[in-house]
Amino acid sequence: MSLNENWNLITRTIVPIVSNPGLVPGQDRTNGLGDTTFTTFFSPRKPSTWIWGAGPVVLLPTASDDVLGSDKWGFGPSVVVLTMPGSWVIGSLFSNVWSVGGSGDADVNLFTWQYFVNYNMPGGWYLSSAPIMTANWEADSGNKWTIPVGGGGGKIFRIGKQPMNASAQVFYNVDKPEFGADWTLRMQLQLLFPKS
Repeated sequence: MSLNENWNLITRTIVPIVSNPGLVPGQDRTNGLGDTTFTTFFSPRKPSTWIWGAGPVVLLPTASDDVLGSDKWGFGPSVVVLTMPGSWVIGSLFSNVWSVGGSGDADVNLFTWQYFVNYNMPGGWYLSSAPIMTANWEADSGNKWTIPVGGGGGKIFRIGKQPMNASAQVFYNVDKPEFGADWTLRMQLQLLFPKS
């Protein structure tokens, strides 16, 4: 959205649907909504080689089960930077969220780094790698980091007049907390609202 002749407002909302296996024998799998992350970036309107934005990130305690979220409200800074040379989109997003209230037992101090590399092909298809690396600064020293590697692809298409983006990526966690997953499958469906 255009705020004025110098600045755009860009928002990013993540509402995760999670399937978490039981951590001990006899414990059932838990399925449902995780906590929602809402980020707002203020970004210069003038085009240049590098595009950047900065703003607040808010953690909303929307988890449908205590296993799937922190039951805490959170707040922190977020920064994104990217460039688009030819058919490529290359960039990074950084944020850190600290808990500011809520009834959960554990405090939240979560760092997130997502680099993204896309190669766009004809017909709306693309190859992509966009792992989400996290550090839980509240965890014990051997359980702080989750570092995935991998990638996948996707396609931009329309249903009627509505542009959409569907993608799938698979990641192997080369570093993870003691009870973290070895593998992650991320499937996304995004509604796009481009500026006319």
